[in-house]
Amino acid sequence: MRLADLPKYFSPKSIVLSDVRTVKAVDSLSVTDVMTSISLVTRKGRMGIELFLAKHSINHPSEAIESLYQYALTQAYQYKAIDKLNEDVKVNVLHIIANYAFQDYARSAASQKACPDCSNGFIEVDVFTTKSYTSKSVKELERNFKNELKVKPQNKTSYREVRETTRVVCPTCKGKAEIRLACRCHGRGQVLDKKESEKQGMSVFKPCNQCSGRGYPRLKFSEVLEQVQMVVSVSKTVAYSNYKPLFEHLVEECFKEESLSEKILQEVTIR
Repeated sequence: MRLADLPKYFSPKSIVLSDVRTVKAVDSLSVTDVMTSISLVTRKGRMGIELFLAKHSINHPSEAIESLYQYALTQAYQYKAIDKLNEDVKVNVLHIIANYAFQDYARSAASQKACPDCSNGFIEVDVFTTKSYTSKSVKELERNFKNELKVKPQNKTSYREVRETTRVVCPTCKGKAEIRLACRCHGRGQVLDKKESEKQGMSVFKPCNQCSGRGYPRLKFSEVLEQVQMVVSVSKTVAYSNYKPLFEHLVEECFKEESLSEKILQEVTIR
């Protein structure tokens, strides 16, 4: 059994919660077997299973981030700029880095983020509208001499352009206030190689250069640095030589722990 198979047990498509399996079922494990397996994996690879379940919104990410923070504490001594910080400041900085490291790890092509061009799905734009109006003197003349005049005076209508501010649907997110993180390759991680396709006479794909084949862009360290600088004053040189390596190390550790948990899960579920 793989970790990727776990989410379906937490949101089953069928309302039948029993150990009965159909003949066509690929996985013969019952819900009880799966829960027991998760318990066994947690004993040996707690951090990895917490990270995976939090990534798929099965568990709250607070426990996974706390585990990642505790690991960051054991690694901070390798980075002088972080190790020499005041204890309270160091705690805040490591919490920030651990939080963003989890966000980067949990990203996927289906993930969404707040639209950068609006706040609630709408934007304010200036528009020009043409409005007509009649002069005041003509209106008074019509009102005062309505009964005496046989011929109604001709209205003198004027037109002018009026600048107004109105709310329209944001063209970036189409009013959803969120946008997908999928790259230009639409999350596939591959794009059409036109030159090779013309040579071979068939569709040939290559890894997307923009996302390096992931299907989505990674979280920028500049966002992490912006939050860190709200806690401690640090130059970009120091940040990119000390803080960024720790951030990258934590992200890498997330995938390592997930891989370890999957290996353990396969061992305890093998039949």
